[in-house]
Amino acid sequence: MVFDVSVAMTWILFLALFPMAFIWLRRALRILLKRNFSEVALKRGESPSNPAKYAPYAAMINLLAGVLVSWVIINILMGWMSYASWSAIAGTTIWLKLLADFILSRHAHPPQKKTARAAD
Repeated sequence: MVFDVSVAMTWILFLALFPMAFIWLRRALRILLKRNFSEVALKRGESPSNPAKYAPYAAMINLLAGVLVSWVIINILMGWMSYASWSAIAGTTIWLKLLADFILSRHAHPPQKKTARAAD
């Protein structure tokens, strides 16, 4: 095996799966078990007016992504999955998780009407 850019990127993706799975599973458990809604549907660092309303959705997004990435890690370590399969599943999971979080945060913070300025 020759160490080149593709091998380095493969290792970076593989090693990045571990902290991602940990953080996503920890976040899901915080929301579900500890009822900590401080990281639910944040937009510019601000929570929505009713974070408990969006907590089950945020918990499911994080739980599904964390479990799927953990499953990929186990399959890689057991040698049951080819590079093309696990990199596609991991990459798709990462992007879908980011998009789902973005959509949830935008849904939790609906646009507000701008007030008209008084004429000077």
